[in-house]
Amino acid sequence: MFDRERIIQIFFFGFLALMAYELFVLLAPFMTPIAWAILIAFIMHPLLLELDRVLKRRSLSAFILTLGVTLGIILPAVWLSGRLATEAQTLYAYASAALDSNSIGHATEWMKHSDWVMSVDRRLGYRIRVEDEAPKYALQAAQIASEYMAKHLSSAARNALTAVIDFGIVLLVFFYLLRDGESYYEALRRLTPLHEEDKETVYETLRSTLSSVMRGLMLTALLQGVTIGLGLLVCGVPYWAFLAVLSAGAGLLPLGGTAIVWLPAAAYLAYASGLFWGIVLVVWCSLAVAIIDNFVKPLLMRSGTGLPTMALFLGIAGGLEAYGPLGLFLGPAVMSVFAALLRVYQKTYVDRRREAA
Repeated sequence: MFDRERIIQIFFFGFLALMAYELFVLLAPFMTPIAWAILIAFIMHPLLLELDRVLKRRSLSAFILTLGVTLGIILPAVWLSGRLATEAQTLYAYASAALDSNSIGHATEWMKHSDWVMSVDRRLGYRIRVEDEAPKYALQAAQIASEYMAKHLSSAARNALTAVIDFGIVLLVFFYLLRDGESYYEALRRLTPLHEEDKETVYETLRSTLSSVMRGLMLTALLQGVTIGLGLLVCGVPYWAFLAVLSAGAGLLPLGGTAIVWLPAAAYLAYASGLFWGIVLVVWCSLAVAIIDNFVKPLLMRSGTGLPTMALFLGIAGGLEAYGPLGLFLGPAVMSVFAALLRVYQKTYVDRRREAA
């Protein structure tokens, strides 16, 4: 005969698993904005505590911070979007004009007679037909770009509407997390079936990991974008704002990094303004990236993850592959929490068994 209590437990946990799955299905379309809201709320929580200490009203403090984040994101985003759109259109027009005015032919003619191309020719033993190949590939690239823009122009409005809806969800969730997030956190801690000291280990590991990764990656990417953008501006590279934003985004990549942006810019600068300015840009960007990566980033991330460098790299790279941009934070967080659970397992089951033996 089945134990009635066992049947009740099986039914309860089965029904709970079914409802958890249905809840996941309901929230799956909004997981990305919810995750971003959680990350932003985590960043802003210390500021919320300071503001609440002055105002003595949690809802008002949460509203002020939500309004500040809204203005701090929307206003720069509108300005930057307009600037990027203008520069992208100008860049496209410049490329089209270059093809029409045979500027590519002048560039290839310069490359054909330049010292470094002739040196490569001598070492390889045959003439590189730059003058024949470059215009063909440039024309193909322009044709592909124009076809892509025409094909995706109709979906731009839909993407903009989706972005507005996602941004609204981020703000809504962000406000309620600021106002009631501590109660959600405590409720989740109470539901976790671990000893209190083990809960502290896991949750403190998660908190410190997220804090360190955010501080290290975001601030270093921002610093790299600013310093490289300053170098592009001083050296006279066109579309410097567009390239600075690309540099900041590329700074988050585990491979390639900002060199994906500033190396081609330096090559263009060497052709357009002379070898001296190209070398100046390379030296400036190399020094800036080296200082930020080797001194600033370790300083910002020193107290946090507790992960070896290889594990941190794999967490970021795997997180990007699995979760997209959110993987920059979720990957190291998964690594750190797993390591914390292993420490809990060792202390609870391995060390105590040895002591008992």
